[in-house]
Amino acid sequence: MQLVYLVVGIVMLVAVFVDILWTTLWVDGGSGPLSGRLTTWVWRGLRTATGDDDRALSLAGPLILTLTLVMWIGFIWVGWTFVFASAPLAVVNTRTGGTADWAGRIYYVAYTMFTDGNGDYSPTYGGDVWEIASAFTTASGMAFVTLGVSYILSVLGAVADKRSFASTVTGLGNRSEAFVRAGWNGENFDGLELTLETLGSDLSTLAEQHKSYPILHYYHSEQSEQASAVAVSILDESLTLFRYAVDDEHSPDPAVVETARSSARSYIDALDEAFIDPSPAVPRSPDLDRLREDDIPTVSDQEFAEGLAELTDRRRHLLGLVEADAWEWPPVEDQ
Repeated sequence: MQLVYLVVGIVMLVAVFVDILWTTLWVDGGSGPLSGRLTTWVWRGLRTATGDDDRALSLAGPLILTLTLVMWIGFIWVGWTFVFASAPLAVVNTRTGGTADWAGRIYYVAYTMFTDGNGDYSPTYGGDVWEIASAFTTASGMAFVTLGVSYILSVLGAVADKRSFASTVTGLGNRSEAFVRAGWNGENFDGLELTLETLGSDLSTLAEQHKSYPILHYYHSEQSEQASAVAVSILDESLTLFRYAVDDEHSPDPAVVETARSSARSYIDALDEAFIDPSPAVPRSPDLDRLREDDIPTVSDQEFAEGLAELTDRRRHLLGLVEADAWEWPPVEDQ
């Protein structure tokens, strides 16, 4: 018996099974060790090769998902091939009675992973051990198909939710000041509170989806209006304006604002745990004069600046989030 082949095969199988279960079933685990490294390398490589071209980066998510599935099936295939290569008589050619060569073992494993084989090769010699190994080969292939399909459907559903959330936010305004102005009815923001509650709930769900499926980080939208990184920044800056800039008498219900801010914090933390580093710079501040143009009662610029100073770390994380997704911080001009 070739013990080295057996060890290599078992190590590869254990590694890929851990990675698959880690990625698809462990909600708080993020990406597995193998898939996590793969996604990071592909994303960084695409950004470097394309110069952050939005159209090219929009292919990152599908490409990473495809390569992840290919990697999983490749590890399973090669791992079982090494296992069956560890014993000379583990697989034989049923037509000639001879020992299967490497090509025959690769062929046998490929068929066995997804079917019961086609009869050309068989674990005839070597006892029950190789028949049981063949059964496990088929089981691993079926398990991969089941978990893979479930994972794909979950990821694509989360991508749709992500873009729907972004479109809702940017539909109210492409900048935080525009978002606030859109909710002003001339006297208060009563009509906006239900929308803030809905967006806060949607953002909480999105944060959990990012924890469960870190590959969502790499589904880059070709348009900024559908980019969740930009939308979260707009929403959080708008909530900051409600919390620190708008006069308390006219601001939306503080409970609604704080709940939505908590959801935004959860989203920031989810991405911070995954691959986002805070920016060394502090993003530009919203312009209160834009709000005053619509006669929205605000605090003084000095008081607002003091409030923003308390949020420096949070806003640096938001800027890091936007830059990591290859977007620019929403400017205050042209509103």
